Amino acid sequence: MNAVVIAVIVMLILSLLRINVVFALVVGAFIGGLSGGLDVATTIQTFTDGLGANANVALSYAMLGAFAVALSKTGLPDAMVSGAIKLVGREGETKRKTLSKVLIILMILIMAIFSQNVIPVHIAFIPVLIPPLLKVLNELQVDRRLIATVLTFGLITPYMFLPVGFGAIFHEIMQKNMEESGLTVSLADIPTAMAIPALGMIVGLLIAVFFTYRKNRHYETREVVGQEMSNPYTKKTLSIAIISIILSLSVQLYLSQKLGVEGMIFGALAGLIVLYISGVLKRKEADFVITNGMKMMAFIGFVMITASGFASVLKETGHVERLVEDGVNLINGNQAIGALLMLLVGLLVTMGIGSSFSTIPIITTIFVPLCLELGFSPMATIAIVGTASALGDAGSPASDSTLGPTSGLSADGNHNHIWDTCVPTFIHYNIPLIIFGWIAAIIL
Repeated sequence: MNAVVIAVIVMLILSLLRINVVFALVVGAFIGGLSGGLDVATTIQTFTDGLGANANVALSYAMLGAFAVALSKTGLPDAMVSGAIKLVGREGETKRKTLSKVLIILMILIMAIFSQNVIPVHIAFIPVLIPPLLKVLNELQVDRRLIATVLTFGLITPYMFLPVGFGAIFHEIMQKNMEESGLTVSLADIPTAMAIPALGMIVGLLIAVFFTYRKNRHYETREVVGQEMSNPYTKKTLSIAIISIILSLSVQLYLSQKLGVEGMIFGALAGLIVLYISGVLKRKEADFVITNGMKMMAFIGFVMITASGFASVLKETGHVERLVEDGVNLINGNQAIGALLMLLVGLLVTMGIGSSFSTIPIITTIFVPLCLELGFSPMATIAIVGTASALGDAGSPASDSTLGPTSGLSADGNHNHIWDTCVPTFIHYNIPLIIFGWIAAIIL
């Protein structure tokens, strides 16, 4: 069997058995390396060398966690809870309460979509926005699996379909790699080709909202890390909180859009500096507060670091490319089977690597010539490559699109990364993506 398939299956089985994801990734990488022909020393060395690839992301999570907990000193979490409870009322499942649910879910969805295109800060908003809302979600008895699917939808669908922000980067990578593989396409054609797969994402979201998770779910009320230290809020402290958030986002946008560098770490630092200078975050308690915030994000950071080692081993085996080639050999000239197998290969690759952006260069070199050989139109080829790349971003234990939602929803320990984020998002998005991606490949 292909080493990628073995490694991903081992990792997923261990994760589903509630074995810690970090441990599952380490074991999966080790077994994948050995089954891919690497010796023990090479496997371990490759894994170790690859750990640094996501160190920047891990530190970004830690700094965002520190900023989120420091914000609690302004009383912002209590202010959000008080305002939401006034809106909700305490009269059970009234029309007012239902409206409040809709408004909060809609607000979270809009923020997630904006984070990819309008204000491209990616997952940086989640540790700041979601933890203070957990008490409100408990009051409304909202199923957090629904919030996880809403957030993941907003983190994936916009870059698939909209050609701005991270979507512009995704589309440009697609166009460049497809051209290098022998097919020149227009950037303007990509949104049109990706419309049907994006519709599949919408269908998955609607199923989650109106059917799967529409019932109430009760959670044990627990204190969110850092919020037990929350101070009484005033107009002044809330103003400082808003200023720190705006400055944090502004620094991130300037660094990423103007200078072309990753800005999450220094954006969070800028927000912390505002809280520190204003006196909201006192010098004698700053170290304790920041350390607690980093602890809140420690799990996410370790998963990201381990995932980069896992991906490094898979690439070293050479079986990622072999998986693509093996899929090609099974097609035997049949368009329908070809489209389905290419999508499934994309799913496996992205589930293992954890990044749809990194999947594109791997699959286009073989998928594009194959699509031309099978007689697929340029639009159908775009749909196949784009969908195959995006498949697995939802549901992968090592993806930003699942780790981001977990980072906020698990702040009080009431949310499991695998069963409450990965499994729901895998079912609601990967299945529709395969179906609608396949339909797009056939009809375009």
